[in-house]
Amino acid sequence: MPLIPLIVIGISAFAIIGIILLGRPRRFYFVRHGETLLNAQHIRQGREGALSERGRNQAEKIGQLFKNLHIERIISSTYPRAQETAEIINTHLKVSITCSELLAERRNPSEIVGKSTRDPEVIRIVDQMDLAYHEDEYRFSDEENFVELKERARECLNFLASQNARGSVVVTHHHFLKMFLAYLLHRERLHASDFVKLSFFNFSDNAGITVCDFYPLKTFSPTLGWEVISFNQTP
Repeated sequence: MPLIPLIVIGISAFAIIGIILLGRPRRFYFVRHGETLLNAQHIRQGREGALSERGRNQAEKIGQLFKNLHIERIISSTYPRAQETAEIINTHLKVSITCSELLAERRNPSEIVGKSTRDPEVIRIVDQMDLAYHEDEYRFSDEENFVELKERARECLNFLASQNARGSVVVTHHHFLKMFLAYLLHRERLHASDFVKLSFFNFSDNAGITVCDFYPLKTFSPTLGWEVISFNQTP
């Protein structure tokens, strides 16, 4: 056979293999960080917050659960409690860890950071932010508001869709994970009033595991290639 047709056949074969690899489904294991010392004390957190002994044990159980799965990388929030969770999980996986601000927790208003979740004023502020119906642009003070959090969820969804690993662990936080899932399901139709209703029934436990699949070849489907497989499973 002439050389040129052989080269064409070879290039075509590599192209087909490339398309198959790029189009293979990708699984994301979303993990809320383990319990922190401040979680146990019922204190509203900012960026700070080391894991409690219980939180470290939770992360250890997740690592044991994941060690027999096909996982190629860990992507973690930049917050210390998430990074500590990721590092404990990785003692079993031995894969690369990438950190991203896209996975950080919603920034709380400074008025409640460091205060008890049972403080009446804290309860009033949180209820006003999370349970009251308000406009998308509403802002209590200096927190990350609905519009900003939705934008970050959009960026995060696009970022994860661009990852080529077949299996990834994504370590994040309670409120951001709720927004991420709400945006995944509703996209640009999501408004603050919708999120309030979804958020009320959408609680994630410390070390809870939520599994989502992304199918690159189904990006023109109604779900744009994403499927929620399971939600808030605890090890």
